[in-house]
Amino acid sequence: MMTAFIRILAATLALLASLPARAEWYEASSDHFVIYADDKEADIRKFAENLERYHSAMAFVLKSKIEKPSPSNRVTIYVVGGERDMRALTGGSRTIGGFYIPRAGGSRAFVQDIRNTKGYPHFSTIVLLHEYAHHFLISSSSFAQPRWLSEGSAEFFAAAGFNSDGSLLIGRPAQHRGGELVFADPVHVRELLDPALYEKQRGKGYDAFYGKSWLLYHYLTFSDERRGQLSKYLVSLYNGTPQLEAGEEAFGDLDVLERELATYLRSRRMLTFVLTPNQLSTGNPITLRKLPLGEAAIVPVMIRSQRGVNDEQAAELLVEARAIAARYPEDAGVLAALAEAEYDAGNDAEAIAAADAAIARDSSRTNAYVQKGYALFRQAQEAEDKQAAYEAAMKPFKALNAIENDHPLPLIYHYRSFVERGVEPSENARAALEFAASKLAPFDQGLKLNAGMMLIDEGKHSIARDFLAPVAANPHGGGAAERAKLLMALIANKADGETVDLRNLPEPVETPDVSAAGS
Repeated sequence: MMTAFIRILAATLALLASLPARAEWYEASSDHFVIYADDKEADIRKFAENLERYHSAMAFVLKSKIEKPSPSNRVTIYVVGGERDMRALTGGSRTIGGFYIPRAGGSRAFVQDIRNTKGYPHFSTIVLLHEYAHHFLISSSSFAQPRWLSEGSAEFFAAAGFNSDGSLLIGRPAQHRGGELVFADPVHVRELLDPALYEKQRGKGYDAFYGKSWLLYHYLTFSDERRGQLSKYLVSLYNGTPQLEAGEEAFGDLDVLERELATYLRSRRMLTFVLTPNQLSTGNPITLRKLPLGEAAIVPVMIRSQRGVNDEQAAELLVEARAIAARYPEDAGVLAALAEAEYDAGNDAEAIAAADAAIARDSSRTNAYVQKGYALFRQAQEAEDKQAAYEAAMKPFKALNAIENDHPLPLIYHYRSFVERGVEPSENARAALEFAASKLAPFDQGLKLNAGMMLIDEGKHSIARDFLAPVAANPHGGGAAERAKLLMALIANKADGETVDLRNLPEPVETPDVSAAGS
């Protein structure tokens, strides 16, 4: 009997080991963030509070304020797991600790496990803070920053410290760049200020560009002797002065500045902003929702889908999504995720059916309206009666607009409903696209590019330059940046009102829409 009992016990344990672990997934919701994490409630809440304090600290230090985003336009953060999980999500990369994808109505960040460390943050958190700094800075200013300034300021804010009493340190020495500044190939301050010189000198892989950019920004922020020089530099750039010339005008002899930076790096007297709890805010109360079993089961599918999939990955993911939906056919969250998986796999009718089922069970599921709209727009491309088809395709977006009247996608697709059927967009549609790109989602590079092209077509070249310049200056480069540079060159000498033919522009180069600190 004992032998039989042991066999049964062993078989039971083997069966339990083969079953997937039941995840206790939560959704944390705050003014500027939505967080999905399989973690303890207290840790998730603290993580959300720290992020809101960080947002508040940036606003305080920069004396800047951005409007509270619509619910769908917040940054959604997926806590994906450990290093192995992050490698799987990034296609095997061992160097990416986390990454951020800026999209109108769907900005996503992917980080490793939550680590509410005291003192210096974990590198995965630093990546998130770095990318959110980019998000904040782009959202609060339309000024096109040079690469060193963009990365240096992001590194400056990312080296934060969260204290248990609710205070926050901003501008700490960037310890994660220490090894780079000591051991990597050096980058002279002149190379930071002259992109052409940097590219010419660069035949190297691992250099100190990020670390040196942080050092220069930190020094100019806290140096009494150089107070006001950074502002003078920015004004010169805004007025069209070339980068190196603007640097020399503002900072003087760059070799002197280089020596000062070397001395500053060796010093132990670097200042830091210490912000007390009463100088910061976490906004409205943070709410936590424990996901029901079905929604918790499909979160891993949502993560990979939101990351972006190719055709092969979409087909594989759809099998998982359908299997989960078969187990939880009444879960609106599952059905909305299924609609996205069906759309990604090219199944428009199935995506529409799943979206309708999600909406019928929970009419507040905004992603269901989005996926239904996407599918209807794709179907409309092949419709015989295009006007009727696009009018039908706009209905989900109009319903979404009724739920969230400052959601950017209804405005964007209102404009597209004209362009895709070959009709001149109305003035209202043009204004909608411009508003979405300038006010609601200025962090979406593709959207700003499209708005810039629309403005060129209207002969509004001065305004178009304001839209295109930040895209062209994107520190991560890519196809959108190259296209923006091409457009900027095309209208460089054009006066407002002059006609520009955009029909023969080269096709943009497709590049992955991924930003990662240090990459």
